[in-house]
Amino acid sequence: MTTVIFYEKPGCKNNTKQKTLLETAGHQLETHNLLKEAWTKDELRLFFGDRPVVEWFNKAAPKVKSGEVIPEQIDAETALTMMLSDPLLIRRPLIQVGDRREVGFDVEIVDKWIGLQAVDETQREKSRELMSQDLQTCPNNHHH
Repeated sequence: MTTVIFYEKPGCKNNTKQKTLLETAGHQLETHNLLKEAWTKDELRLFFGDRPVVEWFNKAAPKVKSGEVIPEQIDAETALTMMLSDPLLIRRPLIQVGDRREVGFDVEIVDKWIGLQAVDETQREKSRELMSQDLQTCPNNHHH
């Protein structure tokens, strides 16, 4: 069993499904409100690794959807400054296990990293069903 530090937007349907998947696989969750966290640029930057800046952004954020923020045109330093002032711009969830950090919930990456197979036989079908869903795109993005 692994302790997973999970930064979410409370009430986000996909974050709830992602947490269920992690718990079903026997992981211990330590959840935090991504929007209330006192981030520094250096801390936040660790979650993005070598991903392109465009992948750091929550595509469902109001400022991205309205065209006010265009992730493709933003450099890393500007992106971090914007995210500190408007945490809704941060792609969710942010996940940390030990020293490794990831942004987003790519089922394949998370499964290879810490495992997403249900530990309890009775949960396997539910787990498979969740893993087959799109857990990256916010299903309620018109509410965010």
